[in-house]
Amino acid sequence: MAGNNKQAQHNHRKVMSRADLSKRLVGKLKNDEAVIGGIGWTNFELWGAGFRPQNFYMLGSMGLAFPIAHGVAIAQPNRRVFGLEGDGSLLMQIGALGTIASRGPKNLVMIVWDNGAYQITGGQPSTSATVADLVGLARASGLEKAFWADDEAHFDKLIDRSLSEDGPFFIAAKIDSQKPAATTHRDPVQIRERFMRGLGVRKEPHAL
Repeated sequence: MAGNNKQAQHNHRKVMSRADLSKRLVGKLKNDEAVIGGIGWTNFELWGAGFRPQNFYMLGSMGLAFPIAHGVAIAQPNRRVFGLEGDGSLLMQIGALGTIASRGPKNLVMIVWDNGAYQITGGQPSTSATVADLVGLARASGLEKAFWADDEAHFDKLIDRSLSEDGPFFIAAKIDSQKPAATTHRDPVQIRERFMRGLGVRKEPHAL
């Protein structure tokens, strides 16, 4: 009975559009913030939300968006860094949350799109569809600023807070399973080089 009650608490939330929330996020980025997009539809929606050289598009590695974002945040402490991840990928690397909490990067923001499924591989349910409360897991890992976004307006407010307050922040949103309209251009070398130039750690090819 307790498990059923827990399931009801974290799954009876407003389901929002991942495409809309991705565009809302990108629209608020005015200071060359870095964004690491996890694999699959998380990645595709970031691509579709608008080109930015400070975006890094993960290819083929589940659960590494937050560890990579953590590394960028450590390397560039004066830059706000966002990691975008799906629920299934986060559950593959849930231990990363404790590592991030122990280090406490003030400039890191983690966002999880939770549709309770491994969508790109066929829609198999993840445990967040039943018993796993992702915000609860984040708080238990030591992340104090961990929140569910109740609706679009609340999501906007949480992003505004994360851009103005010290983190790390962890923001989760229940999202739909609508297929993205765009697909990331899958050129690993181009993605890497463009991102490094976007962060100012690689010169343009013909720069002196």
